[in-house]
Amino acid sequence: MRMRSSTARKNTRPVRKTLALACLLIPTTTYSADIATERRQELLYLLKHDCGSCHGMTRKGGLGPALLSSILAAKSDETLATIILDGVPGTPMPPWRPFINPDEAKWLVQVLRQRKDNQ
Repeated sequence: MRMRSSTARKNTRPVRKTLALACLLIPTTTYSADIATERRQELLYLLKHDCGSCHGMTRKGGLGPALLSSILAAKSDETLATIILDGVPGTPMPPWRPFINPDEAKWLVQVLRQRKDNQ
């Protein structure tokens, strides 16, 4: 069995990162066509860092509830997009409408739905 050198393994890391990012940026939704690639990258950053700060970096919950696809399945896309846009009064969930539009909220819902619970 032939082993790869550590240099060869290091050279594949940028390719793997690029492929992983590409998989995140290409959700198959009707909403993605209207959102520029640069904006999608910004939304993914927001999802990871801003949403992740309350819902957990692994989306398993924290201050806010878990955002796992298995849990989100019980709610409609419209309900989830409304929660993202308008927040939840009486809870720490803020409205994101000043920062994202309805199509972007729907796109984020699709991204969350498409991710496996262990991603």
